[in-house]
Amino acid sequence: MLSCISVRKASVERTPSFLNRFVTCWITGERCGMKVVLSRKGFDSVNGGIPSPIMPDGEMLSFPIPSWSEKMLSDLRFGRESYADIYSDLAGYRCDLSCHVDPDLASCRHRKTPKGWAPAFGQANSALGYLNDTVGVEPGDLFLFFGWFHAVERIGGRYQYVRDSGDFFRDCDLHVIWGYLQVGEIIRDYAEKAARFPWHPHADPSRRDSENDAIFVARKHLSFAPSLPGAGLLPFDRKRVLTLEGEKRATWKPNPVYMPNAIVNQRKNSAKGAGVYYSGIWQELALKETKRAEQWAMDMILNKPTRRMR
Repeated sequence: MLSCISVRKASVERTPSFLNRFVTCWITGERCGMKVVLSRKGFDSVNGGIPSPIMPDGEMLSFPIPSWSEKMLSDLRFGRESYADIYSDLAGYRCDLSCHVDPDLASCRHRKTPKGWAPAFGQANSALGYLNDTVGVEPGDLFLFFGWFHAVERIGGRYQYVRDSGDFFRDCDLHVIWGYLQVGEIIRDYAEKAARFPWHPHADPSRRDSENDAIFVARKHLSFAPSLPGAGLLPFDRKRVLTLEGEKRATWKPNPVYMPNAIVNQRKNSAKGAGVYYSGIWQELALKETKRAEQWAMDMILNKPTRRMR
């Protein structure tokens, strides 16, 4: 069972060169390339309505979206505090919410870890169709999860959003990469999902008759960094911020790996000025399979000493 792990605390091996990786893949028979998918998860303006917090120590808590479920925010923990308590401080009223805990990347976030827990991510319907038919996600591919975040501070025993520090990265809403999962296997059969992952929302009996539903289970360890688990949470670092400094959260800084001509099913850049903005309601954005995209994704996980929020 994987415990909560921070990349900054792990002993990370040097990323092998692409030539060395090619030789390794040839010897082991594993895939050499790796597709990268940016996946938007957590609270948004419709589902939840407030940004997830970047805690004072730099940890990021992605609030899972409200959904009918037996799992509650009070069932999730950050140290000795419950997500419900932190949410109540930030929302301004006392509340607990049932929620869709997916992706589920760290056992330490559970007040009581489910028996047989393993890091996993579920997807269904048209979003799964995109991953299956357009992207062709398979074992070895990598999800980078991003969401809507804002720095918080604790004053008078309560958490509140930082507003007037003079630092854009503390005062403003941001899109930030907060977690990752490298696919080890893909489970589509409901009976297998229910038997192996009964705690996961995509194994709920309501999905028994769904023909387009899957759970992506993480590898035990990253293929490109065997000292790290195949899925995990990431602390705040400015390099993981997608938002262009000085712009609203959904306008991203330009980057060759996710510009319109570099993503699967080319999209229009709707930014009115500088930056990149992909309008509409979407969950996943797949990058074309290139060495540049692969190296960028690995760099989002592998880290020099992390810059923490002050």
